Amino acid sequence: MSVHGHQHPLTQMIAEINHIFAEVGFVFAEGPEIETEHYNFDQLNVPKDHPSRDMQDTFWFKPQDVSEPTVLRTHTSPVQIRYMEQHTPPLRAIMPGKVFRNEATDATHEAQFYQLEGLEVGEGIHLGHLKGTIEYFFSRFLGGDVEIRFRPGFFPFVEPGVEVDMRLLSDTSALAGRWIELMGAGMVHPNVLRNAGVDPEQFSGYAFGMGIDRLAVMKYGIDDIRHMYTGDLRFINQF
Repeated sequence: MSVHGHQHPLTQMIAEINHIFAEVGFVFAEGPEIETEHYNFDQLNVPKDHPSRDMQDTFWFKPQDVSEPTVLRTHTSPVQIRYMEQHTPPLRAIMPGKVFRNEATDATHEAQFYQLEGLEVGEGIHLGHLKGTIEYFFSRFLGGDVEIRFRPGFFPFVEPGVEVDMRLLSDTSALAGRWIELMGAGMVHPNVLRNAGVDPEQFSGYAFGMGIDRLAVMKYGIDDIRHMYTGDLRFINQF
């Protein structure tokens, strides 16, 4: 008897995300999971005394094991820097990938998880482009009309920064009518553009980041993200 395998739900979601963003001109980009402090923090305008550099948040490699300060990447933002270094605006790219945080695990947190980041840089790019892109993605991903709102937020690599909330307007889902906090986003900080070799006087851009695990919770009603990493076929085979 032949047995047919299938993709893991996270792999299926990444493929779907890539397909949706490709419809509006975004390309897929990836980078190393073992990253230097230079790309993980310095190039992203993260201050030397920022709490995210502390041992309780970041997995650092021992100095004797590496030639320069090196971490397990805490976000896929370094891929944005590497992509801008290698490409000339205008550009659009998404960066899905595994990231690592030194924190306790529970139903909504893991020490490793998958993150989706997006970047668009060009002439005249503004927050309206960010809002339109996010609305398009979630309307396609969740299969219904959505409403997006911005709240002020602070992140070292964007200015201004926003927290993004979404409300699904369709009445066909348990999510309908509820405001849900989605992600952090904003206009790419001029220092970040400059660090990547992009002239902030000529070009502007937006960036956003969200957890793919969180998207799975929203789309499929999963009650514990740890299910996605146990290898339990009773869970995996549902997808």
